[in-house]
Amino acid sequence: MAVDPRQVVAGFLTLSMFVMLGNMIKHDHFSPGTELGLEATGAEFNTMKLEDNAEMSNIDTSGVENLMDTAEEVKPCWTKPSPKTQPSNGFVTFSLTMGPEYHISQITDAVVVARYLGATLVLPDIRGNELGNKRKFQDMYNVDKFVRNLDGIVEVIEELPDEVSAKKPAVIRVPNRVTESFITDTIQPIFQTNSYLRLAVVFSSVSLRPRETNNKDLDATACLAMFSGLELKHEYSEIARKISDKLKEISRKSGGKVLAIDLRTDLLEKKGCKTTRGARRKGCYNADEVLGFLRNVGFSANTTIYLTETWWHKGLNDLKEEFPNTYTKDDIIPAENKGEFLKASNDDLARALDLEICSQSDVFIPAIAGLFYGHVTGKRIASGHTQILVPSQSSASTQASDFISTYISNKNHLAYKCYC
Repeated sequence: MAVDPRQVVAGFLTLSMFVMLGNMIKHDHFSPGTELGLEATGAEFNTMKLEDNAEMSNIDTSGVENLMDTAEEVKPCWTKPSPKTQPSNGFVTFSLTMGPEYHISQITDAVVVARYLGATLVLPDIRGNELGNKRKFQDMYNVDKFVRNLDGIVEVIEELPDEVSAKKPAVIRVPNRVTESFITDTIQPIFQTNSYLRLAVVFSSVSLRPRETNNKDLDATACLAMFSGLELKHEYSEIARKISDKLKEISRKSGGKVLAIDLRTDLLEKKGCKTTRGARRKGCYNADEVLGFLRNVGFSANTTIYLTETWWHKGLNDLKEEFPNTYTKDDIIPAENKGEFLKASNDDLARALDLEICSQSDVFIPAIAGLFYGHVTGKRIASGHTQILVPSQSSASTQASDFISTYISNKNHLAYKCYC
């Protein structure tokens, strides 16, 4: 009986998610002195002692204020890859899955593979978490900008030619952040016998630490795809802008700053977030622990806080009591857009808003490790907004600067290979 290649890919992606979850459960999300978590999570850790009874009036806020004044001026370190002169000799297809933070990596890997092979890239569809939940690329992203930015680098088409789509593709599992050696050893031999490929990007690791490579063309292609590839379509980017503007307006009126916190109760309930390994290890941070961290480093009560939570729940009440200007998506999104963005089947759209808002806030705090944190950090490095504080479990320090993400303080994020 014939098997639909799309079912095979879906199976690979499901297996990939279980492998990734297994790694996240097996290893703590945050680990001391390195990136949040181990390589499997791409996370990083600092250490802090939470003082639940600390009085905010006794906290020195000067460190936080000084943090706001720091900004880096950066520019691209790469030059646009030279135009391809040879005609395309095949096709690369794939799907975007698991949310926008994964979309960025999937796009980057597919563009790098297509560039190396000299193949045409077919616009991917977007698969939601629910079976059958599928949309076109242009339903979510700015297709014109995507094609324009890759012009001369990789040929992009919307659909396969009929004579090709009637054939069966070679399905290949590709590790996230695909290497030149994997392409030459695994992908290229298959491509030489079947020039119609379907890629399934596997996330056994979501580390975004830089690594040594010797192919400047592929490095430049990866930088271009990661930082100039995906942009929300205009209608959606406008909604993100309106939310960001509303948060800034509230902060101006209160005399505070805008702080975005990636805090999601649905993940806090997962076993991986409850895993600890000794006193110096911590998985994820709940609202009360984040509140203790904000007290510890001196955020003032007039700080405007955006939470990536969709709905309010009682677990957020203490945070709201000390920081009255605290909002979830349901609180802040324009009423006319709630129906589209807040329903469960459109979780990837809601997450796309989170990605934009967290990338633009005055300060970002990841309470949960993973690829979302990594790609928000990358976008903030590219824009020079490197005010990212990572909570920690046990430290006597009250200086905000002691909790700067080590992606920033050690410059060990791959974005520093693209921007300098």
